[in-house]
Amino acid sequence: IGGMGCILLSGESCCNLHGGFEFGSVAPARAALRSLGQSMFQAYGPMGVHVCNINIGGIIDSPKTRRWTKRGELTNPIEIAEQFLNIYKQKSTVWSYEVNLSPGFSTRKVNMSM
Repeated sequence: IGGMGCILLSGESCCNLHGGFEFGSVAPARAALRSLGQSMFQAYGPMGVHVCNINIGGIIDSPKTRRWTKRGELTNPIEIAEQFLNIYKQKSTVWSYEVNLSPGFSTRKVNMSM
């Protein structure tokens, strides 16, 4: 690795930052990915490679998730993609190593039946 590049890691913020009793089985792995991202940022940043961990809060809108809650309470995937592109375009003097994307509403209580 050298020169320039960008590695974007992403995950659900409940597991990365808060744990969450519904997701206890995956929380350790998500926390490890977050830690790995911070280590990679420090190791590869001086080589010109931007590493950023992106935490996505809320439930991403899809045909399957629309059954779980009101459509207005779902996170728009196009808006998420725009934020990934914004992070990719960051100048090296202002690189982020972690970004939290959260909706302006709460979706903590949803019917997640499959």
